[in-house]
Parts: sequence; C-alpha cells; structure tokens
Amino acid sequence: MLRIKNLDAGYGKLRVLKNISLHVDGGEIVAMIGANGAGKTTLMDVITGKTRPDTGSVFFGQTIDLLQLSETEIAQGGIGRKFQKPTVFEHHSVFENLELAMATDKRAWPTLFARLSGEQRDRIDEVLEIIGLGAERVRRAGLLSHGQKQWLEIGMLLMQNPRVLLVDEPVAGMTGQETERTAELLISLAGQHSVVVVEHDMEFVRSIARKVTVLHEGSVLAEGSMNDVQNNARVKEVYLGE
Repeated sequence: MLRIKNLDAGYGKLRVLKNISLHVDGGEIVAMIGANGAGKTTLMDVITGKTRPDTGSVFFGQTIDLLQLSETEIAQGGIGRKFQKPTVFEHHSVFENLELAMATDKRAWPTLFARLSGEQRDRIDEVLEIIGLGAERVRRAGLLSHGQKQWLEIGMLLMQNPRVLLVDEPVAGMTGQETERTAELLISLAGQHSVVVVEHDMEFVRSIARKVTVLHEGSVLAEGSMNDVQNNARVKEVYLGE
C-alpha cells in the first residue's frame, strides 16, 4: 500500500531522514517508534506532501507517485492524517462534525444547498458505531472528553474513505480505559484500512501492532515484531535505555 525507498530529506545542511526504505502492506497496522528527533514527523510530512524530500521515492499502491502530488491530492487520493492534538469543530455536534468531514463537493454553491441522502446518513451512523459515539451524536464536540475527541477525529478521517490512516500519538493524555478503547478501535480498522501509528506508549504498541519500525537519527534502526524489537541489542542501547 505504501512503498518508501532510499528517502533522504532535510533542511539545509541538517539531514533529518537518511536513506529510509520501508513498506506498509494493505490492511496492516504498523507502529513507528523512536526518540524525539528520530524523523517520525518528517516522514509523515513527506508521505502527506507537506515536505518534499531531496532524494528517494514514495509510492501509494503500485503506480501512484506521491512526490508528484499536492497535499490536497494526496488526501483526496486516500491518505488521511490525524495529528496528536485533536482538531474538531467544537461548537458543532458530533453528527455535524462527521457531516462536515464527508467526502463531498465542498465548493460554496453545492454546500449551500446540500441535503444529506439516506446513504450519507447511513454512513454517518456506521462511523458513529465504529468510533463508539452513537450516544453522543447530538452533543457539542467541545463537551467531549479528550479521548472522545480523538475518536471523533478518527471518525472524521473515516468519512473521507481513506485507504491509509497516519495516526500521531493517539493515546497521549488518555485514561487507561480510553487507551484500551483506542486500541480496540484501531484494531477494528485493520483489514479495510492500513494504519500507521506513531506512539511512545510501548504497552499500547504491543497491543495493536504486529510490525514495529524503530527510527533513530533519521534511519531505520530495526523492524519486526514487538518482541524482535525489544530484544534487539541496538534498540535496547539507543532507545530503551538498557
């Protein structure tokens, strides 16, 4: 689903990504870990078109060269990104947030006269069920808990029918119960979507991901199962502090 090869990126003389190669298969959950400054955010920026690399290639599927597309084209093409801090429309209801996020014609004239079809309402109901906010559908988003806002934003991404979800530190600041529910939500998305999660919570990573990629100073340090990664001598030395 995503193929990244020999990727280098930086700002002036500062090299942030150094010859990174990795892939994400269709329907799998991949966790990306690494210390601050390891290159995780810059890699996400390259995938979504926010940052242009110096060398290398990034393909979506077999033929779509993401480096030739704009941020908007990449988002419309099926790659959704969720940042660490949720950005919902706080003065609108949960239902309205999902409606506003729907993949439809957003030009002023069509939007002004738009009316939801039965199919569109069914899709919103389906997403409400997936994210566990059916009982909160008419509640103003600003009144939701931190965890619920995170789930709503994931729901807003789902309304755009992405094939790949990039999720940045989804459980930061969550309660234990919210973290558990978030793990269940992301696991439920696997299969139909590819999910790439950047996270520091190792127990959460273990609960969701079969494949873990460790970045260190802009390069891939190790890749494999959580057990493989935790038992890797270099990972122990530079990241886990053992």
